[in-house]
Amino acid sequence: SKSPLFQGRIKGRGPRYCPSIEDKIERFSDKDRHQLFIEPEGWNSNEFYVNGFSSSLPEDIQYKALKRISGFENARIIKPGYAIEYDYFPPVQLDFTLESRIIRNLFFAGQVNGTTGYEEAACQGLMAGINAHLKINEQPPFILKRSEAYIGVLIDDLITKGTNEPYRMFTSRAEYRLLLRQDNADSRLTRKGFELGLASKERIEALDEKEKLIRDIRSFINSFSLQADEINSYLIEKGTSAINKKTCLYQLLLRPQVSLVELIGCNSKVSGFFDELKQKDNLKDAIESAEILIKYDGYFEKEQEMVDKIQRFEDIELKEDFDYSSLLAISFEWREKLNRVKPRTIGQASRISGISPADISVLLVFLGR
Repeated sequence: SKSPLFQGRIKGRGPRYCPSIEDKIERFSDKDRHQLFIEPEGWNSNEFYVNGFSSSLPEDIQYKALKRISGFENARIIKPGYAIEYDYFPPVQLDFTLESRIIRNLFFAGQVNGTTGYEEAACQGLMAGINAHLKINEQPPFILKRSEAYIGVLIDDLITKGTNEPYRMFTSRAEYRLLLRQDNADSRLTRKGFELGLASKERIEALDEKEKLIRDIRSFINSFSLQADEINSYLIEKGTSAINKKTCLYQLLLRPQVSLVELIGCNSKVSGFFDELKQKDNLKDAIESAEILIKYDGYFEKEQEMVDKIQRFEDIELKEDFDYSSLLAISFEWREKLNRVKPRTIGQASRISGISPADISVLLVFLGR
């Protein structure tokens, strides 16, 4: 009853995934234990942050609760917890460059757009800064697609759907997760960064070398075969069926039990090829990427087909100043949403919450498509 969360003093909805300790007790009263993580504040500090114990309760109650934790009987609180309540700028009022549609030349980034902090906030600062620079220099905007980066997913979600609670980025929010991998982040984004002046020539050269390595490794794997007596002992050891004829490395690597790194270590002919490459700086990363590209080859192809299919809608642009009120074949509710969001493309219009395929068909007919 002494917490601002339960006194009605805080009206907003806090982050779903990191509630305060009193909120956890209220929401999960059936649990009899709660895990805490004790994090040192620094190498030379005697302060610790009690992760999982955030609180807006009065300081004396926090102190009593802390001393009841085993091992903390003599602990002291240097910085008591407190409640904060953020205001935010509804992101549907922004362009995909993060520029305000209401006040031109004003860019918004970070938690003010309705996201949680850390990566979600930082990536917006990067994109807003890039686009502010491009606008000042009268250059085209820089907008990442949903199939190119998680930043693209986050910004697209914020502007087309809005949010009623602090938005956190999860891989599950992206429909093209196979394409948005950690191992190919450099291939997806480094050249874009170089064109913007954010990546050095050395990084581009390193990327070119890595991608050539991947091509060389894949070419070797696609063309090299092993006899049964050269590989069967390894296959049996890994719990997969033996082969009875000469088999291409590509076919062997499609098996989930077979690892390229292990093949290099257990077969002299395979290791001979990689020994010639061992001086390459990116060899380890190139081996990992090459194996991923081989094992998931069919899945990547299907996902890319989906991207290409959807891209047709992303390429159909809509005028920013178009008044959707004139489209009487669309319900008033959807006209209102389209006028509020002002999507840049048919693809973005299709992702606005509540917009139906029939509404998109009307737009396509209107555009003569």
